[in-house]
Amino acid sequence: MNESGLEKKVLAFDFGASSGRAIIGTFDGNRIYIEEIHRFSNDPVIVGGTMYWDILRLFFEIKQSLIKSKKYGKISSIGIDTWGVDFALLDEYGQILENPIHYRDGRTAGMIEESFKKISKEKFYKITGNQFMEINTAFQLLSLKQKRSYLLEKADVMLLIPDLLNYMLTNKKVTEISIASTTQLFDAEKRQWSYEIIESLGLNSNLFTDIIPSGSVIGKISEDISEELNIDMCDVIAVAGHDTQCAQVSVPTQDDDFLFLSCGTWSLLGTELDNPIITEKSSRYNITNESGYQGKVSFLKNIIGLWLIQESKRQWQKEGKSYTFGELEKMAENAQPFRSFIDPDDPIFTPAGNIPDRIRDYCRKTNQDVPRNEAEIVRCINESLAFKYRIALEEIEDCTDKKYSKLYMLGGGTQSRLLSQMTANACNIKVYGGPIEATVLGNIAIQLIASGNIKDLKEARRIINDSHNIDEYIPKESKLWDKEFSRFKKIIKKGELIKC
Repeated sequence: MNESGLEKKVLAFDFGASSGRAIIGTFDGNRIYIEEIHRFSNDPVIVGGTMYWDILRLFFEIKQSLIKSKKYGKISSIGIDTWGVDFALLDEYGQILENPIHYRDGRTAGMIEESFKKISKEKFYKITGNQFMEINTAFQLLSLKQKRSYLLEKADVMLLIPDLLNYMLTNKKVTEISIASTTQLFDAEKRQWSYEIIESLGLNSNLFTDIIPSGSVIGKISEDISEELNIDMCDVIAVAGHDTQCAQVSVPTQDDDFLFLSCGTWSLLGTELDNPIITEKSSRYNITNESGYQGKVSFLKNIIGLWLIQESKRQWQKEGKSYTFGELEKMAENAQPFRSFIDPDDPIFTPAGNIPDRIRDYCRKTNQDVPRNEAEIVRCINESLAFKYRIALEEIEDCTDKKYSKLYMLGGGTQSRLLSQMTANACNIKVYGGPIEATVLGNIAIQLIASGNIKDLKEARRIINDSHNIDEYIPKESKLWDKEFSRFKKIIKKGELIKC
């Protein structure tokens, strides 16, 4: 029990690219217990060739979760985390001008190159320290500026997705720092909006709201929602709005120096620092700096993750072949190793669609054995991801001038024991797998720190480690994996040359 002798209950909302969940976190003073009370799909909607998020449906599901939470007793606070970069524009009356557009929509094609006509690549990176990706907010806004400027002319405020949902609950318009740092419009050193970049891109600086620290109390649920749902007006806390930063809070270690791999639809491999690293070397490697909880910086690499398996599974289902993820893993485990590799980050794998066909095409063009069945496709994806993690690990070590002896693997990807073991083998590093619910636990922990029930980040990590099982994977067959890693690098280099 906590000091008051009562269990503390908070409500965490975790929105991913394909689903969302509401989870009750209960803290008894020693351990955090979690219980999912509502799960719902998050399905993009394509209208007129544009891919949108169905934000009103997502807010409806938040309301359903709040209704369901009543039977669990008093909820002290609410926290929301989501994916990064996407946003909505609001008019002067606070109304959403259009549904937020999905980062996988094609509107940003070519916008990185367009931005370099307005501000040099070197200066752009020096200010933001962000990995250049076409999905980033800066390039979405630049696309609007060039193709649909009338929307920006009507806009009064831009809110990123977690801030938008918080606004819909509280009527307060603010921007939480971790989600701001995903935009490529944020000054990584000064920890504020970069008005130099905003103005260089021809954007209106008035669109951007005040930035607040992770863990700030935004306000209470609005009176209107309280009356509509017959619930108490509890606090809404701006947890780390970017789900990666919530996950990082859950790294089960007391070490100051560590490597983490947040593995879900996207994989994010990096380390936690006190200050950003923005150098010629980090720019060449295209490594990003994100603001994390309690002033920390995530120095990390974005890598396509389980999206490749998720989308392949959807394709096979369309073809009448339904598999569970567990079945696919078992099939891949029994497939012949090292037959073929892909570069998971090749742009051909980013859009939704027939990923297995694209994998076969990539292998054909790079003169490899072409995967013949589902088992070989999944094996190819897993081995390629593991090797891609090794490249990112080596780049991080080169930039930080540190050698790491362990890697903490977090999130849904840790349910794949095959991928976890392959990561240990490929990287030749001890891997600790778990917690699976890292993002949710980080969300809950930030709320508990904000309320004074947990002292600080270090104590939160100790409690999370004590509350949940962590698996250990020891590297195996290191010489064989080293040999295949050399071949992997040659193949992805060949893939780059083919594109040229």
